[in-house]
Amino acid sequence: MNAKKLACAPEDIDIHELWSKIDWDKCECFVQKLQARIVKAQREGRHNKVKALQWMLTHSFYAKALAVKRVTTNKGKSTSGVDKITWSSPLAKAKAIFTLKRRGYKPQPLKRVNIKKKNGKLRPLGIPTMKDRAMQALYLMALDPIAETTGDNHSYGFRKYRCTHDAIEQCYIVLSRSVAPEWILEGDIKGCFDHISHEWLINNIPMDKEILRKWLECGYVFNGELFPTEEGTPQG
Repeated sequence: MNAKKLACAPEDIDIHELWSKIDWDKCECFVQKLQARIVKAQREGRHNKVKALQWMLTHSFYAKALAVKRVTTNKGKSTSGVDKITWSSPLAKAKAIFTLKRRGYKPQPLKRVNIKKKNGKLRPLGIPTMKDRAMQALYLMALDPIAETTGDNHSYGFRKYRCTHDAIEQCYIVLSRSVAPEWILEGDIKGCFDHISHEWLINNIPMDKEILRKWLECGYVFNGELFPTEEGTPQG
C-alpha cells in the first residue's frame, strides 16, 4: 500500500463539498481491513509490523474522516473545550480532517467541570477540545484491535460489542452450577483515575508514546486557572 496516497483526500473534490462526498462505507471498510491486519500481526508477535500498521491507520484520510465524524455525531458534539470551538458545519468538519496531524501536534488543556454523583459528592470531568477528541478517536482506532486481542475474555466494561447483558449471562453460567461459588466479592480502587501512574501507562499502553505523554501532561483549566497534571488521567 502507498501510505502517502492513503493519507490524501479524494481527488478533484472542492473542500466545500468534501464532507458530503465522503464514501463512509469505503472509510469503514479501509479501517476495518487495517484493524484486522493489526490483530493478525499482534497474534503472530510481529510488534514492528503492528506499529507500522498503526502508523498507516492514524495517517490515513479515511480514519481521520471517521474520527471527525465520531466526535461530531456523539452526545458531546455540542460541548466545546477551552477553545470554545465546535465543528457544526460540513465545511468545518471537512477542514478539521486536515488538522489531525502528528507533526507539531500539541493538545490544549482540558476544561474541568464537576458533576454530582448519587452520593452527593462531586466527580471531576475533563473535557478536551474537539480537535483533541478527534485525535483521541483516531488513535483509539489503532489501539482497539490490540486491546480486544489481548484483553481478558471475561471483562465487559468499555469493550466493543459487549454490554451488561453479556456480563449477566456469564454470571449465570458460573453461578448456576451445583458447585458454584457462594460469595461474590465487589471491589473498588479508591481514586483510581486520579492517581494512576503516567509512567506505567506510557510503558504499558501499545500506542504512540509521544502522543500519549502529551495527552497525559496537557493540564486542565478550572475557574480560569491552569493546573498541571503530574499523575492520574481525566474521566469524561
